[in-house]
Amino acid sequence: MSGPRPRPPRWGKDAEKYLLADEPPVIATRRHPAVLVRPLIRGIPALVVGVWLLQLDPANRVSSVLGLLVVLGALVYLGLHVGEWWVRHFLVTRRRVLLTSGVIIRTVAVMPLRRITDLTWKETFWGQVLGYGTFRFESAGQLQGLDKITFVPDADVLYKTLSQLMFGTDFSTNQVGDDDDGIGSPDGRDDGRRDGSPAQPPLPSGRRHDTEPIPRTRPWR
Repeated sequence: MSGPRPRPPRWGKDAEKYLLADEPPVIATRRHPAVLVRPLIRGIPALVVGVWLLQLDPANRVSSVLGLLVVLGALVYLGLHVGEWWVRHFLVTRRRVLLTSGVIIRTVAVMPLRRITDLTWKETFWGQVLGYGTFRFESAGQLQGLDKITFVPDADVLYKTLSQLMFGTDFSTNQVGDDDDGIGSPDGRDDGRRDGSPAQPPLPSGRRHDTEPIPRTRPWR
């Protein structure tokens, strides 16, 4: 008898909803919990003040109502930020980059990988200590919501993965077509010339010289 099925990760719902069937995510993560530090610094003191007002004079209706409003406001503030952190996911496939966000209203920002021309990775002091960083994407087109992604966990590992996806191939690693051999002669011969003369040595990039060297001449006097 098989055991209980493992619960799918939270990002799996976004991947199933917004990604294609043949588009598995290479990167799927939410932001680092350090993004909640600032809301906690602001919300917890307000929550403490509200509880203090509630206990200051329970018979006083004004202080009790004010304390209740402060407590509810602090809880809603903290709940929205925690919920936003929980549902926001950074997804990267071999085709595009996605950023899902929104608790009540869901928003999905999408950018194809081929449009990204530059990637900047930045780590502050606390980012190096806690293990998060900031990604900044540059593209030839107009960016909407994906120009800067903050509090990315394990940013050093994700940076290498993104770099491999975007800039991992070059001319020297391109596959040879069906009508080309491994050297570059379209007719499949190793010499690369139709007259049978020896070929010039290839360039470091994989190409060959197609012209003879220019002979030296004496300078004019």
